[in-house]
Amino acid sequence: MNIFRLAGDMTHLLSIVTLLLKIHATKSCAGVSLRTQELYALVFLTRYLDLLFSFISVYNTVMKVIFISTAFTIIWYMRRHKVVSQTYDKDNDTFRYIFLVGPCAVLALLINHDFTVTEVLWTFSIYLEAVAILPQLVLLQRTKNVDTLTGNYVFLLGAYRGLYLLNWIYRYFTEIGYRQWIVWTSGIVQTAIYCDFFFYYIKSWRNNERLSLPS
Repeated sequence: MNIFRLAGDMTHLLSIVTLLLKIHATKSCAGVSLRTQELYALVFLTRYLDLLFSFISVYNTVMKVIFISTAFTIIWYMRRHKVVSQTYDKDNDTFRYIFLVGPCAVLALLINHDFTVTEVLWTFSIYLEAVAILPQLVLLQRTKNVDTLTGNYVFLLGAYRGLYLLNWIYRYFTEIGYRQWIVWTSGIVQTAIYCDFFFYYIKSWRNNERLSLPS
């Protein structure tokens, strides 16, 4: 593992901790897309099926368990917690899953490294993660004013993917034969989706203003 991969993992973990702290401390999930959280839960479940039949390392196993468990913890808060669930903005969080899940499933069936159940599901998770943030970004655009913790959460998610891009570049130059076109392409698409958010996030930080996204 190189420093970019480790930094990416820690940034990803920090983004989730930030979101959980926001929800737990404020007893509110205002500005958070349940649809994005459910898509991430689907990403983790389909990607980490290898937990059932293989072992890579303690670090790898622990991180996978953390990502799955925290995803469902957030969903529980937003759906079942008697206080937090009342703050969920279901009227604005209306992005249709099928527009993301359907095309990703078809693409995974058509373009994959090996046509097996686990490999197709893993590939599906890669494609879906690239676009899973879209319901969250659409919700933030509709509500316009973004609270600090939610803005930090989204920024950290984007930063995690940016660090993984550096990880891939590093591995390309240091590992003979390292090629992962599906992962690379999906990662570039995912990072590009964040670019507009990054611009307004940095702009608001420099001007010491509340983050606001144009509709």
